[in-house]
Amino acid sequence: MEVLAEVVRSGFVESRHRGVAVRVDPDGDVVWSLGDPGTVIFPRSANKPIQALAMLEAGLPLDGRLLALASASHSGEQLHLDGVREILALADLDESALQTPPSYPLDPHVHADLLRAGGTRAPIYMDCSGKHAAMLLTCVVNDWSTHDYLDPEHPLQQVVTGAFTGLTEGPPSVIGTDGCGAPLLATPLQQLARAVGRIMRSPAGSPGARLVAAMAEHPEYVSGTTRAERALMAAFPGLVAKSGAESVYVVGLPDGSACALKIEDGGERPLYAVMGRMLELSGLDGAVLHERPVVLGGGKQVGELRTAF
Repeated sequence: MEVLAEVVRSGFVESRHRGVAVRVDPDGDVVWSLGDPGTVIFPRSANKPIQALAMLEAGLPLDGRLLALASASHSGEQLHLDGVREILALADLDESALQTPPSYPLDPHVHADLLRAGGTRAPIYMDCSGKHAAMLLTCVVNDWSTHDYLDPEHPLQQVVTGAFTGLTEGPPSVIGTDGCGAPLLATPLQQLARAVGRIMRSPAGSPGARLVAAMAEHPEYVSGTTRAERALMAAFPGLVAKSGAESVYVVGLPDGSACALKIEDGGERPLYAVMGRMLELSGLDGAVLHERPVVLGGGKQVGELRTAF
């Protein structure tokens, strides 16, 4: 892995973040990379567009904002909770069917509001509950069981693994368990970029095109109203952005090229600044790409997080 970002305080480099970054062109060829783009990673929630596409191909009857929510790591805002309940209602199920671990909302302000109101952890607040509701609906429309939908041998998960294998050009390098309890499929970083690029190039009217349209048109459902992914997608119409835990980020551009990133230490601090620089090198320009965490001393800015490439 290579140094991708540095934290500078009072002119002194205090910390460094290493990682791997890759850009692929619309044909899936590597245009440039930092570090080894063949490094195998757990994409975490950056896999969600692949999972959502697999569900669409299996008959998931969603479009628009609810399809965007099926690919989301949502903030737990009211629009997300309402959307999850809508998806469950289409399956004639309620929140008790969700097998997401009880959690607080991901957004810290929504979390604080819940605590002030006397609320507690619940499965619906978990940021993956939109995906899980969509998984349950996919099971119902296919007459598959719902009590064991997270089992790697369940027909739903076999469909997801098949789609993942096709899009990444090979079986999962490792199969683990994600934070939400769903099977977690590993792949080289460059293959994650290629997979998202393939989804971006989906022909008109196809499940992939429906997914791209849903995510691009409803970015607040993919993440949240205050999140960096939403700001990026709002600034560049047609672009699709999806982050994942442990500092993974993949962005699909309208021309079918894609950028993927993994920060080695798993910390989010440099993630969006590094992706912003990657997108600059890909020909994009805009204020949202230049946003950086500030380094404070005595309440005043005394440094910066800067990219190292």
